[in-house]
Amino acid sequence: MPRLSYVEVISPLPSRRVLQNSASKQPYSGLFFFLGSLVILIILVVLILILCKFFKQGKLRALISRTAKPPGTSDALSVHLRTISYFNFHTLKKATKNFHSNNLLGSGGFGPVYLGKLGDGQLIAVKKLSVDKSQQGEREFLAEVRLITSIQHKNLVRLLGCCSDGAQRLLVYEYMKNRSLDQILYGKSNIFLNWKTRHQIILGIARGLQYLHEDSHIRIVHRDIKASNILLDDKFQPRIGDFGLARFFPEDQAYLSTAFAGTLGYTAPEYAIRGELTEKADIYSFGVLVLEIISCRKNTDLSLPSEMQYLPEYAWKLYERSRLIDLVDPKMREDGIGEKDVMQTIYVAFLCLEPHANLRPPMSEIVAMLIHKVAVVETPTRPAFLDRKRRKDNKLSWDIITDGFPSPLQSDSPSK
Repeated sequence: MPRLSYVEVISPLPSRRVLQNSASKQPYSGLFFFLGSLVILIILVVLILILCKFFKQGKLRALISRTAKPPGTSDALSVHLRTISYFNFHTLKKATKNFHSNNLLGSGGFGPVYLGKLGDGQLIAVKKLSVDKSQQGEREFLAEVRLITSIQHKNLVRLLGCCSDGAQRLLVYEYMKNRSLDQILYGKSNIFLNWKTRHQIILGIARGLQYLHEDSHIRIVHRDIKASNILLDDKFQPRIGDFGLARFFPEDQAYLSTAFAGTLGYTAPEYAIRGELTEKADIYSFGVLVLEIISCRKNTDLSLPSEMQYLPEYAWKLYERSRLIDLVDPKMREDGIGEKDVMQTIYVAFLCLEPHANLRPPMSEIVAMLIHKVAVVETPTRPAFLDRKRRKDNKLSWDIITDGFPSPLQSDSPSK
């Protein structure tokens, strides 16, 4: 009988152990495979989200780069791109219920503004640019995106994002609970503003303009300061909006020579007639707006008696008759006012309406006068009134401006 070797006797035993170990490791291998796949999947999802984010930012940068940048502003105008979002058109269409008329907040010079509600419940104001109303509609859209992302102040409206989808151009702003100032002043709202609140609004607008003209890293002229472009938050703090007409102002130029743009009645004479634009044009518009806020009426109302139709002219006539108190909103007088404060504010408005641009004080001085750090000692002169009569060429004229009316701004630099 043959003898079994030692190796032959023990060799089957290790084989059984190996099989047992392999069987015991199979569940662990499956678990490791599952966990590894899950980690890879998570990484892929994160990468996709990051790529989507960069794609939107890239699309936004590409959109903004389509308009020429003013000299010396490239860095300043791109630094705030990360603070806004790029919305797709479907999201905004859903938020505004397909831009339903019930959600219409108002209409600006370049299109209507709608109330919207995002999926997380956030309320927004969506400005839908009407490209067909202006040959420069897209340009104005791009200019507003570029401008509003480069400036930030508590008295300027905050842009949350934008959208460009085919012919659609939309701007997404923070929603202001009390909407625009014109709806309160012109009788479209039951809200009553006492003198304290009105002074707060006047001062806030002045501080916003001071930032644009003097404190911002870019010198900016708004060109369309009026009640419908002043938005009010839940505490009636004002914010200047609608920068579609705003212009960057080169530091080395005394003025820009440009075609008229804005709202007739708020326009400074040197700009309306000669096209000479400076920040003094905004100051003139501010003066008209202050008179509107105090009187609670429109700048021009042809339904009133002849001498009352144009507000600055009517206010000046009351001043000459020592009856300025008659300009004040009767409801506000019934509520109670500090007559001295109101009269000083009206005098400030007259200084803003000086016919010569170089006589109008800068916004920093106006703010100082409004908070009584500086007394109003200058005697105002008669403002430039818009002649209500039509000339033969059917154009409006300024009744105190003659051929000898000098240019208040002299510059050796060429106008642009």
